[in-house]
Amino acid sequence: MSWNQSELNGSNNTSTSANYSYLNLVQKPIEMYVFIDPLCPECWSLEPYLRKLAMEYGRFFTVRPIVTGLLNSMSKDTFGQPRKLKEIWERTAMRTGMSCDGDLWLENPVYFPTIASLAIKAAELQGKRAGRVFLRRLQESLFLMKQNISDKEVLIKIAKEAKLDIDEFEVDLYSTSAKKALQDDIKLTQEMEVDYIPTIVLFNQAVDEQGIKVSGLYPYEIYELVLQEMLQRSPIPSEKPPLEEFIKHYEVVGSKEISIVYNWTMVKTEKEMKKLQFSRKVERIPVKYGSFWKYIS
Repeated sequence: MSWNQSELNGSNNTSTSANYSYLNLVQKPIEMYVFIDPLCPECWSLEPYLRKLAMEYGRFFTVRPIVTGLLNSMSKDTFGQPRKLKEIWERTAMRTGMSCDGDLWLENPVYFPTIASLAIKAAELQGKRAGRVFLRRLQESLFLMKQNISDKEVLIKIAKEAKLDIDEFEVDLYSTSAKKALQDDIKLTQEMEVDYIPTIVLFNQAVDEQGIKVSGLYPYEIYELVLQEMLQRSPIPSEKPPLEEFIKHYEVVGSKEISIVYNWTMVKTEKEMKKLQFSRKVERIPVKYGSFWKYIS
């Protein structure tokens, strides 16, 4: 594969996870810009690799999701072809193992995608972590539950699940601040010449060099190699948490995600998850493709 080289300016960042040693608060040299769209099935399919990177190397990088607006600019003709969109989604689901239920486009289509993008920016106004949790819940609602994520009531429900301040979220949803944040993302997308999603751009804040841009969906080893190239060394991956702790932390996970994170076959993954299901630690979420699980608190 080829890696496109681009320059990207940014400021130093730190982030923390109170519960996990593999995301301890440290000065992190790498900033990772992840260019996505909430309606993009391949962006959803990137999730297993991002989670594994966080498990193994989260002490070295921070993530900044960038909402590109690329799908928002799709013509009305495209959104007027629900059967074509259904086919694209389900072909992606079968290829990647991350369920994308294309029946959404026949049963409960999304007509105003810009509202979903604004909602992500509104959530981020309550903090970076709040924004990331909201984005994940938004994707689950869309790809697994076939919910219209441009519907305000659906967005409020997702915000509650993400434990946001609901009054603040409702005010911010159509605010100038959210609109400006989205426009800033779209502008950055154009400046970085990102014309395909998902795209990841990494740069080392400690070294005045060009960043590395990776466009498309690739095996985990490619992302690991790019990160090591940016770090200019090959660090030892952090120890992964026990499976139950991993699921408890994220609340909803797919078998594909577990398989990627723990380097297990899908057969072993299903076996381990059935053990947790039998002990009533998790419940299976009914989805069209693959398996997803929810932690029972």
